[in-house]
Amino acid sequence: MMSLGRVVKNLLQNVAAPAVFLALAGYFAWGAWQGDRGLQAQAQRDQAMHDAQQDLANAQAEQAVWQRRVAALQAGNLDRDALDERVRDRLNLAAPADIIVMYPKGQSVF
Repeated sequence: MMSLGRVVKNLLQNVAAPAVFLALAGYFAWGAWQGDRGLQAQAQRDQAMHDAQQDLANAQAEQAVWQRRVAALQAGNLDRDALDERVRDRLNLAAPADIIVMYPKGQSVF
């Protein structure tokens, strides 16, 4: 019969290498999932990129609206209707014969 020391030594020899390699594999798997460059961080970066692209598209749309407004009020290209509309809107004035069309919030002609 084998001594207790020999049994422990054989057990450690048979279990130590697989346990170390399993621990290393677990460490790298955790890093691939949770690390700074892992899958979850990549998903967060993708979401941030999508949000930034959406913000850019919104800013470009707003810029186009303002460019149309400014172009309509240029000295050489003055649109009297646009000027009259802006003045009435800002001064909160309306003529008795005016027909007022209310737009939903966020939508307007200009």
